[in-house]
Amino acid sequence: MKRFQYTIKDPAGLHARPAGLLVQEAQKFGCAVKLARGEKSADLKRLFAVMGMNVKCGETVEVTAQGDDETAAVQALEAFFQAHF
Repeated sequence: MKRFQYTIKDPAGLHARPAGLLVQEAQKFGCAVKLARGEKSADLKRLFAVMGMNVKCGETVEVTAQGDDETAAVQALEAFFQAHF
């Protein structure tokens, strides 16, 4: 299992448009990918689950990937977070 943490810098938080792009990025990988904030977690490949997390600016999330391509998934998703959030 690979993981990373990221603090959201976008003033709008993890909002609809980039969240949709994030889900599309996660769907490129065969491994299981999860997004967690505090006690809540969601499947990063499901848009409504990600939107239901209601992540705001300044909050820290953790992304975990588990499976065959977990290293590539974590690298790509961390780069995506840095570029969009």
